[in-house]
Amino acid sequence: MGYDEPSSKRPANMVAPASARKPQRRALPTRALLLVLALVAGGYFASQFDSPDPMGALGVIAADPMKAIGSVFAGFGDTAQKGGRGRGGGPAPPVHVALAESRDVPVTVHTIGTVLANSVVTVKSQVDGPLLAAQFREGQMVKEGDLLFKIDPAPFEAALRQSEAQKARDEAQHASAQADADRAVMLADRGIVSAQQRDQLVATAKALAATIDADEAAVDRAKLNLGYTTISSPINGKTGPFIVYPGNQVHANDVAGLVTITQIQPVKITFNLPQGNLPQLQDRMTENGLVAQVTARSDVQGAATALVDKRDMDIPVKIDFIGNTVDARTGTIELRATFDNPDQRLVPGELVDVGVRLGTLKQVTVVPREAVNVGQAGEYVFVLDGDKKAQMRPVKVLFQDQTIAALGSGVEPEETVVTDGQLRLSPGSSVSIVGENPEAKGPAAQATKRPQGTRS
Repeated sequence: MGYDEPSSKRPANMVAPASARKPQRRALPTRALLLVLALVAGGYFASQFDSPDPMGALGVIAADPMKAIGSVFAGFGDTAQKGGRGRGGGPAPPVHVALAESRDVPVTVHTIGTVLANSVVTVKSQVDGPLLAAQFREGQMVKEGDLLFKIDPAPFEAALRQSEAQKARDEAQHASAQADADRAVMLADRGIVSAQQRDQLVATAKALAATIDADEAAVDRAKLNLGYTTISSPINGKTGPFIVYPGNQVHANDVAGLVTITQIQPVKITFNLPQGNLPQLQDRMTENGLVAQVTARSDVQGAATALVDKRDMDIPVKIDFIGNTVDARTGTIELRATFDNPDQRLVPGELVDVGVRLGTLKQVTVVPREAVNVGQAGEYVFVLDGDKKAQMRPVKVLFQDQTIAALGSGVEPEETVVTDGQLRLSPGSSVSIVGENPEAKGPAAQATKRPQGTRS
């Protein structure tokens, strides 16, 4: 065992008396109390910061700390009582609203169509030879029968003369052989010429007659080839760029051709609609009332024509074709409409907006499309009662487009629906309506604020 020195012999700094250790144990509660007083003072000062005498508020804290504590907690209670009427006790959420109305709604489906040329022809040469000249400009409108190209005709003119000369020679020989055959027949009847000689001369005359027929065919062929040296337009249309320029040698078997002509008057517009619309389409087609409203698309920002006047740009085009099969990949069916295109505003390959009216819903409740929300139980709308409290109502949407929704149930005309701010609402929560007299704005007024788009 080690030796433990008596405490009487230890240095004084190593043993502290009990009276000296007691103040250290009281230091922690004192600091905590000072911290609480500082927090109370800060809270009270903050609650009185908007007073005209903030320094006076500090004096109150110094004079009566307990009164300051009571004032702070009383201020917290007032704040809780003054809380908003929205969801979770916060302030009433701001919302935009519109007024439901009753009116007829045309059921129109929208999609994107493509303009097709009524006919596209690639002009090719049918004979070989040097291309002498082109009688049109690239991009020029031409009519059927207009001269387009000219190929050197000299070789074909010579071939025609040669065929005509061959025919003339064979005709002369045939005339002589025919005369011999006629005499042989007469002499054979008298017994002067044998039957064998007679038959030989008659056969020679018939062979030369057949040769003349072949010569006539050769002449016609030479005339046809000579005619091919001038190439005319087979249709009315617009020419494309030159594929072969004058001065080059052309051949009858050239695949690319000389130029392409596209018929753009009239044009066809092709588009697809869902197969679910097929019964209505067939009914309207039977009634001869299936018409598409076609609008040229514009990607120019700030175009001269306002969006509200876009309907004036619609072109009514009669639909004259419904496809005979449904595309299994997309579940759609093809439709086509023919447009005369008198001012050539539509160009093959161009994309256009197409709207097809399938029918009309009579006197249904209409709200802005933004008012309809989708939840777990289906579609619903927030409706405001007389106390400006939101009520969540399930609705049945009969039809909707880019601006409005036609409802079959859930909302009555003249009721106020919420169009913006629904995420902060719950059934029974009060709202703060944004805007001046928003209840007077119906779906039509709401729609004019937004550009119209397309919806398939």
